[in-house]
Amino acid sequence: MNNEFRTRIAEEEDPEPEEIVVKRPRRKEREEEPEGSKAFFKKLFTEGVVTKEAATDMLPFLIFLSVLCMLYIANSHMAVKNIRSIDKLNKEVKELSWEYKSLKADLMFKSKLTEVAKKVDTLGIRELTEPPKKIVVNANEY
Repeated sequence: MNNEFRTRIAEEEDPEPEEIVVKRPRRKEREEEPEGSKAFFKKLFTEGVVTKEAATDMLPFLIFLSVLCMLYIANSHMAVKNIRSIDKLNKEVKELSWEYKSLKADLMFKSKLTEVAKKVDTLGIRELTEPPKKIVVNANEY
């Protein structure tokens, strides 16, 4: 990429025609297209990769891709949130299970005959020492 406009201005503004200005030509290496990756980078920076028209044509597709990316990110955040809530609920279920087992064992201990007798002894109720009596009702009494 050379600056032709400046060279034309410099040629037109020569005040002294006697004086010859010798301009050195640029190196041939720079004027020739570089090979390989240099050519790619030169085209990339000088000509551009995408023109304005192509960019405006691709705009709906790019918006669609950005929406898909946002949905993908939101989905991953929701999945992580669900995993955390599941872990929290599993921990709570374990704690409630432990509490249930301990309460059940405590109830089984307190419902034993000796434990019940100790509790009701303070109320004045005692355990029977003789077996219960059977009450018989005759048919003509009733």
